[in-house]
Amino acid sequence: MTGRKGRRLLLIPLPVQGHINPMLQLAEILHSKGFSITIIHTTFNSPDPSNYPHFTFSFFQDGLSQTQPFDLLNFLVELNVKCVHPFKDCVTKLLRTDQAAEEPVACLISDAICYFTQAVADNLQLPRIVLRTSGISSYVAFLAYPLFRQRGYIPTQDCILEEEVEELAPLRVKDLPLIKTDEPEKYYELLSNFLKETKGSLGVIWNSFEGLESPALTKLSKEFSIPIFPIGPFHKYFSSSSSSSSLISQDQSCITWLDTHTPNSVVYVSFGSLATITETEFVEISWGLANSKHPFLWVVRPGLIKGWEWLEPLPSGFMENLEGRGLIVKWAPQQEVLAHSAVGAFWSHNGWNSTLESICEGVPMICMPLFTDQKVNARYVSHVWRVGLQLEKRVERREIERIITRLMDAKAEGKEIRDRAFKLKEVAKVCLQQGGSSHSSLQALVTYILSFH
Repeated sequence: MTGRKGRRLLLIPLPVQGHINPMLQLAEILHSKGFSITIIHTTFNSPDPSNYPHFTFSFFQDGLSQTQPFDLLNFLVELNVKCVHPFKDCVTKLLRTDQAAEEPVACLISDAICYFTQAVADNLQLPRIVLRTSGISSYVAFLAYPLFRQRGYIPTQDCILEEEVEELAPLRVKDLPLIKTDEPEKYYELLSNFLKETKGSLGVIWNSFEGLESPALTKLSKEFSIPIFPIGPFHKYFSSSSSSSSLISQDQSCITWLDTHTPNSVVYVSFGSLATITETEFVEISWGLANSKHPFLWVVRPGLIKGWEWLEPLPSGFMENLEGRGLIVKWAPQQEVLAHSAVGAFWSHNGWNSTLESICEGVPMICMPLFTDQKVNARYVSHVWRVGLQLEKRVERREIERIITRLMDAKAEGKEIRDRAFKLKEVAKVCLQQGGSSHSSLQALVTYILSFH
């Protein structure tokens, strides 16, 4: 602690796992700099306050419907409508408490997708800074959305999927951060609001670092008149044993299982907390992993397979025939898994947290993006940073076996990718050290927040 008591920060995450994690990591970072922290959260998907005794939590009734299957677009639109009044009431009460008198609130830090918070902050004359939990390169692609529409990329036609988008090279039309929806105008309106209110804030914090996304940072600096603070990777400020914000119980037995395997021998597979796959894809992935002959640790989250609870579609006798070569769990302590010496590859959906965690451990990736920014991240992994391979064709067992073999090969292509991944891991380490880019950006952020009062 650096003794900057007397300044409180209000933080509100988007209430989905991949956004809660980085917001609470940011809270830990700023708390270590002497700020007091209040987490404002919906009752939907609320984290356990007992894991964070050093923070104050304030929950508000959100009225969000919890429909299954989860519809991300409608959820985000609903959130930005229904949360306005309860959030404003919650913040108003917090600003009037004795605690606020003793520790004046310096600012609000909001997830960028919670764009409804800008109007509330303006109304209450509360400075608002935004946290963007995804990469900078994907944000630059989002900024070009009007261009996509002008070019006729939306709705996307199959005949142009492979075309390169010259202004965003090496992205192709198929790599643009879009989602499949019957309501493209609703998505466009959501994006427009999110981009406008991000630019309308007093600054943007990024869970990324200069050495990884320097060209995108340069582009962004030309677009933004507000300060930008790339201070990531957040999770590397602390040990992996820090408080867990996981909404799903983590199966620690997989670490013991990994301990029995040789270095770089295991394929770790996880598609995140929101993605879904079809039964056919699940079966093809199963056989692809088995036929690769490499040991694998596979996270199959309940609800991952459309129409099924958990492992019901697994082929009969599948696990028994593997003779211990595979382990399937409902959820894993991912940072710990990726840091384990036995893990040689990560088959991922390329959400930003997963991509960044893999980069920080020097683990090569097999990329299978499913929607929005994941598609940009996957293209950057395979064609810019060149620390992975993308599963481009349909999910089919022979193609899966082929790509695993290519990546796990200790010679030729696999070795070159692993070498580049190791070098990028070192770049990530340096940025957090004294004088490193993220270390300096964090110092600038702290100074900036303190200037609000």
